[in-house]
Amino acid sequence: MAATFSLTDLDQSPQSDESVSSRSSNRSLRVAEKERRKNEAEDPFVLALKYFSDVEAGTPVIGNDELDRNLVLVEKVAYSKGLSPKAISVMLEFAMSLRMGSSPCVRVLKCLIPATVVPQEAVVRAVVWLSVGKIPISTQVLFIKWVLTVFDMIDAKDQLRAIYGFIFSFVTEENLCPFICHLLYLLTRKESVRVFRVRKLLELQSKLGRQPFLLHLLSLYKVFSPELVTLSIPSRMRSGFKNHISPWKSALIAVQKRKGSQVASSISLAFTIKDKTSSRKRKHCHLELPPLTSVINKGAQTAQSSSRKVVPLVQIHSFAQLLENIHRIELPAQMGSLLGSSLALQYLDCVQDESALLRLNFWLGCALHEEFLFCGDGGAAQNSEEALQFLNRLLSAQHFLQEGFSSSDAFLYKFLNIWDGSLLRPQVLGLLSNIPVVPSSQMGRLLFEPLSQLFFTSSLFFKCGLIESLNNMLLKWLTWHSVYALEDDLDISLNSHTSINITLSGFKDSVMELVHFVGRLASVGLQLESCHCLLLSFILDFYETVCDTFLKFGLPLVVMPPPGVFYPALFATEPVSVDRLAYIMHRYKVNLTSAKSQEKLTEQAFHISRQTFREFNNYVVVMVDCLWNSRMFQPSVDVQLGEELLLKSKVPQYWTSFDLIHHPAFMSYAADFHRRCWPGRKDVDLNSIKHSKPWSWYLEYLFSQGFDGLKDFVLSNISRQVIAGDGQGDSQRS
Repeated sequence: MAATFSLTDLDQSPQSDESVSSRSSNRSLRVAEKERRKNEAEDPFVLALKYFSDVEAGTPVIGNDELDRNLVLVEKVAYSKGLSPKAISVMLEFAMSLRMGSSPCVRVLKCLIPATVVPQEAVVRAVVWLSVGKIPISTQVLFIKWVLTVFDMIDAKDQLRAIYGFIFSFVTEENLCPFICHLLYLLTRKESVRVFRVRKLLELQSKLGRQPFLLHLLSLYKVFSPELVTLSIPSRMRSGFKNHISPWKSALIAVQKRKGSQVASSISLAFTIKDKTSSRKRKHCHLELPPLTSVINKGAQTAQSSSRKVVPLVQIHSFAQLLENIHRIELPAQMGSLLGSSLALQYLDCVQDESALLRLNFWLGCALHEEFLFCGDGGAAQNSEEALQFLNRLLSAQHFLQEGFSSSDAFLYKFLNIWDGSLLRPQVLGLLSNIPVVPSSQMGRLLFEPLSQLFFTSSLFFKCGLIESLNNMLLKWLTWHSVYALEDDLDISLNSHTSINITLSGFKDSVMELVHFVGRLASVGLQLESCHCLLLSFILDFYETVCDTFLKFGLPLVVMPPPGVFYPALFATEPVSVDRLAYIMHRYKVNLTSAKSQEKLTEQAFHISRQTFREFNNYVVVMVDCLWNSRMFQPSVDVQLGEELLLKSKVPQYWTSFDLIHHPAFMSYAADFHRRCWPGRKDVDLNSIKHSKPWSWYLEYLFSQGFDGLKDFVLSNISRQVIAGDGQGDSQRS
């Protein structure tokens, strides 16, 4: 009996210990909760929130010291730390319900500075209060401005989209219409586009005129349902919506800076800046790309994903997953985050979702305009590191997609007029090289005028960078033509994501204008920089692209370099420049010969003007007479000097000064060849190289030094009999 009791007692002792431990833990939790509630009850801010939560309707405002005291306390916390989601809900409900009238409502709305996120339920309840009809229009406008400002901080958007029709009903209110259209633009999905809504917007447009806010919303509707919107949308509209003075932006950014958070990185990107005065007063420090997050919160994510069978992009971690769910992707809440994700860029490239590109261009246009165009003295220049990273990320995205963004192009056209040529030069020139084909009638105003001013007033290195950027631009234009041009040479889409078309003749005009523009820059630039070899090298890079436009890129166009480029390269003191010029002239001949033969064989070949052949033949005659025939400064040559001036120079046999032996670029090679050919001679007679056998040996010696361009030019323009014979006679061009 005793033994049985002992065993039972031993078996129950661990359970008893566990029970005691559990009771002790629960007691500790209750004590901690009680202590927390006691502290909250003594916290003045909590008491203030309780006051606004419990205050009864009809409570007087005038002479109410308790109201003033509590409101000042809430404002102090809001502007220093920001308000919690619970505090936002309480204060927003108090303001929109008008329990104490409309006088404190504006003051409360202006202090709604979120510390983290904004509860969606609070925003939905506040929107419903708009239908009561007691809230003044000015207060309604202020509330919608607040929603637009904190839109990206709202924790979810599904309930807001569920009342899309209710929000749309406010577009008929003239004062609210611009802001409601902006909010609808951010909430619109394909299922939101309905015939009656399109009709209502068109009716408003006939009443109010072609307002930008209506056109932008209609353009988004047209992307989702082009069959419903037959209106012709202008291809070049002012990007984004008008920016209105917002009393929350600077306070939001200040709060987030103190907290070390990046939640506010997209606060002011809900607007496109137009008010220059207000934007200059703000500090711009939000160039960080927002993180890739889902459009719905985690609580609603599971239910919505299962019902709609969508997969948030943030949950995609590999290209295989992207392909598997390519048609079920849920785009993020903040479109700017796409630039920081390679998988997101792959999605844009594969699906070519026009709505996603429209939203991304909207966000990007806002960021670029606010940070660089209207930043005054306190914008991107003071945050050069952030601006550098931002533009590098943008360039990386453009290189990945192999095309630019329309919003960055529109920004660049404006920015070039105020750019000093030094701020973030590599990045700006990189954006410049990604500009798509511009109609020839607009190139002067958009590109040539600002670039000319910068080119002629900047340093040598800027000149080189600009020529390189324009060369890259031309390469991308020509590559695009060779890939996307239609076989019938009719309309060609400028961009895979735009509806702008250009004819083949229009494209040729644009390319010709660009080449002529660079020719003018190069001619004057070489004079300003004393024919600097570095600038000449970049210019020759450009003409290496130009000389092969027909054979390499299939564009029926041949444009010769101007004399201001040809002669500095021919008389250059470095052999590389002369060799490259010879290669360029050789490629011109190959292209012209091929075009001429096709012109005879096919009916669709293009016609080359006689002027082009005349310019080419003239350049070839000059080069052959100069380098081969030793007939420089003869009457048949373009470059002529007076006989008296040539005699005064006292240069013996001046007509031989630029042949392959006496040319400043090749004289060192001639001297070295002479030393090797006649090692025993003490006197150096370079003219002895012109004899038959030494001349052919000298040519082989030059060609062995890597002057392939010179070799191609000689072989294609001078007959073999002359090459193998005496170099002193006139050549016979083949």
